[in-house]
Amino acid sequence: MKGRQILIDEINGHEAAALMVDGKLEDFLLDTAGNTPLPGAIYRAIADRPLKGMHGIMLKLGNGQSGFLKDAKGIRPGERLTVQISTFAEGTKAPPASSRLLFKGRYAIVTPDAPGINVARSIRDEEERVRLLEIAHEVAESSGHGLILRSACAGQPEEDIIADIQQMLAICTDILADESDEPQLLLDAPSPAVVAWNEWTTPAPDDFIEDPNCFESHDIWQHIEALRTPRMKLDNGAFMYVEPTRALVAVDINTGADFSPAAALKANLSACRTLPRALRLRGLGGQITVDFAPLAKKDRRQIEQVIKAAFKKDSIDTMILGWTPLGHLELQRKRARLPLELI
Repeated sequence: MKGRQILIDEINGHEAAALMVDGKLEDFLLDTAGNTPLPGAIYRAIADRPLKGMHGIMLKLGNGQSGFLKDAKGIRPGERLTVQISTFAEGTKAPPASSRLLFKGRYAIVTPDAPGINVARSIRDEEERVRLLEIAHEVAESSGHGLILRSACAGQPEEDIIADIQQMLAICTDILADESDEPQLLLDAPSPAVVAWNEWTTPAPDDFIEDPNCFESHDIWQHIEALRTPRMKLDNGAFMYVEPTRALVAVDINTGADFSPAAALKANLSACRTLPRALRLRGLGGQITVDFAPLAKKDRRQIEQVIKAAFKKDSIDTMILGWTPLGHLELQRKRARLPLELI
């Protein structure tokens, strides 16, 4: 099926969202609610135990849960804080949290700790930028909070943008007004349906289908099952393995039957373009090491350019760290999803 479809269904009683583009699964989210703090959730936290040498402090989040605040200079045990979970925890460690809160809607992000009103750089039409700034100043200037108008605002009706800004400001105001002394959850992490509506906006979807049977009718299951194998097909008969280990995610690229230098370069470039999707759908993050098919040093620059361009389009922050002495490329990726193997 051509076009972009957002599908909302359930898997074993948990809400799930799938983004299909021209019949291909481009993104997938599953509600992982449980006894683990999830990215985006906001807590009233109590500073607990400083971690010497790490400039951080452990946090009590309530209900027996813990978090970790990295930038904890000047914070003392017992101090009350409002924090937002940044990423999933690594293994059994406490999840990282931040005291800089973000309230994300479809069109607007309210930033209470960063004043100013800004429009997404991707909106380049000057008249449209002026229109959006006028809307934002009218609605949010007196709030005292920062505001970012997202790329999805482009060309949208004024009343829809205003409603989204007002909703985010109202949520922000309620959270900041909380004066509870006990550690507790103040705002749940967004559900897969909410994330899909807010984030899968560019370009706008052709269909938004919320139905208990839509995964079956659109053959989503076969795409999900394919993700449970580490092997992925690339162009021209090449393939790669994407395998998480305890320490890192290993990516191994192979040419298939053709062992020529030209075939190796084509396989490597195909893998670079495919890798963001492979990691995103499998929920993989942390340290990633890529073992390319035989690669001449003179081709490294081209590899870097292609892989940087591929990850620039991805929704999850990924840093290209550089080459190892053995010729592997190292990446560091935000743990924004729970690995599919743990779901």
